[in-house]
Amino acid sequence: MSKKKFTGIVYSTDPDFNYQSDDAPQAETLAPVQQNLKIWLVKLGGNKVVTAVREFIGTDADLADLGKQLKAACGAGGSVKDNEILIQGDHRDKVLTWLTGKGYKAKKAGG
Repeated sequence: MSKKKFTGIVYSTDPDFNYQSDDAPQAETLAPVQQNLKIWLVKLGGNKVVTAVREFIGTDADLADLGKQLKAACGAGGSVKDNEILIQGDHRDKVLTWLTGKGYKAKKAGG
């Protein structure tokens, strides 16, 4: 752990002191067959729609990697934030086909 993480602690006289971080441990990434992804169509203002992939269980890095692969497969822009993948446009069928082809459990949800 880097020294930058030790904010606000100067010194402890307790020989058994162990610094406890407030950072929650991140979930391990589940295997594709254990994922249960939901694909949503989200309507934004100005007649814009995005395809949202939600309920991914795993690390932020793995989610970002999956988002990058999905954006490339759809040939569209997008982003990964708030634990969901957003792809510009209505690509629900393409995303569902790609995810199931890679072994993920996925289905279309409301929207």
